[in-house]
Amino acid sequence: MAVIRVNQVGKAYKRYPSQWARAREWILRVPSHEKRWVLRDVTFEVAAGTAVGILGANGAGKSTLLKIISGATSPTEGGALVQGRVAALLELGMGFHPEFTGRQNALMAGQLLGLDVTEVEAAMPEVERFADIGDFIDQPLRTYSSGMQMRLAFSVATAVRPDVLIIDEALSVGDAAFQRKCYQRIEAFREEGTTLLFVSHDIEAVKRLCDEAVFLARGRVASQGPVRKVCDAYERALFGGGRVPVSSTPGQSDVAATSGPRHRFDPALAPSCEQRYGSGEVDIEACWLEAIDGEAINVISAGQRLRWCFTVHFIEAVREPIFSMMLKTRDGEAVFGTDSAFLGQSYGVVAAGQKLQVVFEIETHLAPDQYFLNCGVRRENQGESVFMSRRVDAAILQVSGSEKSSAAVGPADLRGQLAVSTLGQSDGQ
Repeated sequence: MAVIRVNQVGKAYKRYPSQWARAREWILRVPSHEKRWVLRDVTFEVAAGTAVGILGANGAGKSTLLKIISGATSPTEGGALVQGRVAALLELGMGFHPEFTGRQNALMAGQLLGLDVTEVEAAMPEVERFADIGDFIDQPLRTYSSGMQMRLAFSVATAVRPDVLIIDEALSVGDAAFQRKCYQRIEAFREEGTTLLFVSHDIEAVKRLCDEAVFLARGRVASQGPVRKVCDAYERALFGGGRVPVSSTPGQSDVAATSGPRHRFDPALAPSCEQRYGSGEVDIEACWLEAIDGEAINVISAGQRLRWCFTVHFIEAVREPIFSMMLKTRDGEAVFGTDSAFLGQSYGVVAAGQKLQVVFEIETHLAPDQYFLNCGVRRENQGESVFMSRRVDAAILQVSGSEKSSAAVGPADLRGQLAVSTLGQSDGQ
C-alpha cells in the first residue's frame, strides 16, 4: 500500500524583471512576471515501510519536492498525498526562533509536527537525552552552533516514531558520533515500519539506507527504481563515467599525513552513541586504541598498525569464552570483524573473578574517514551465540590520508596500483 503519492507535481516561482514590475502587477493586476519552473511532472509512489533516496545536483528541485510532500509549501500543479503523521527535517533551524530557548523551540516544533502539548512534554526527557547539549537546552537558540541546532531538530523530529520521516541533508552538519546515533535511530524506525524519504549527496549512504531512489535532473524525474540502478545513473550523469573525485566528507579529518605526527589522541573523538548489553556473566570494563608502542591514540595515518584493547572481568566462571571485535563505517557498515574462535585460539575455563586483557592488532588500510569499533565476549551454547558482554560503537578511529593512500571511494584501501604500457600501433595508423 502506497503511503506517499506524488502525482504530476510541478512548482514554479514568479520572476520579475524589476521591483517596478512587481508593483505594477500588484496595483494594476497586469501580469509582469515569467514563471521559473523548479519541478515539472514529477510522479512516483512510496510503499509503506520503504526507504527512498532523492538524488540530484544542486538546484535539481530535491528540497522543493520534500517541502511539497511535507506540506511546507504548495505545488503549482499536481499534488502530493501522504498517509500518517509526518516528521520532516528540512532546512536547518526551520520553524525555530533564535530568541527562544532550545526547550521552548522544542515544545513549539513538536506541536508543529502534529503532537499535542502533553505528548511533547512527555517526550522532552528523551529529546534532552538524545540531543545531549547539556545546559544549552535552556539557552537562546542564537547561542547554538549549527551542529547543536541539528541535534535539537533531529531529536524533536524523532522523539515519537513518525509514520513518515523526511530528512533533507541535515545530518551532514553533525559530528560523526551524532551522525552514527541518528543512523541507528533511523534504522530502528525502519524496522518498526516507518517510511523514509532521504535526500543526501552521499551516494554510499543512500545505497545503505534506501531500497529505492528517484533521480531528479533539472526538475524532472531522470530515473527511478532500485537504489543501485538509480545511483549508477546519477553517477554517470554527475561524473560522465569518469573517476569519482574525492570530496571533503563531513567530519573528515583535516590532518594531513605529512603535516604533523603520524598519530595522536583527540579527546573530542568520544562516541556519544555507545550501546552496552549482555547476559551479565562477564563485563567489559574498559576499551581503548593504542599504537604499537602502547601510546593511547585515535587519530592515525592510513596504513598504520594499531591495537584495539579491552579488559574483561569474569563475574562467573566461563568455559571457552570467545573474544570478538568489529570495525564499521559511520553508517554502520561492517568493514572488518574477527574473533578468537575464527583465529583458532582457545582459552579453556576462565575462573570467576579473573580479569583478562584482550588485544587485537590490525593494519588500517582504510580510506580517510571516521570509523567506529565494537568489542564483545560471547559463548557458544548448543549452536547459539550468546553475548555475555558487548560494547557497540565504543570508540572512534579517525583515519587521515597518507602518501600511500590509493582509495578514491569506499572504506577500504586495497593498495591499488596502475600500469599503462604501449602495445604499438595497428596497421594503417
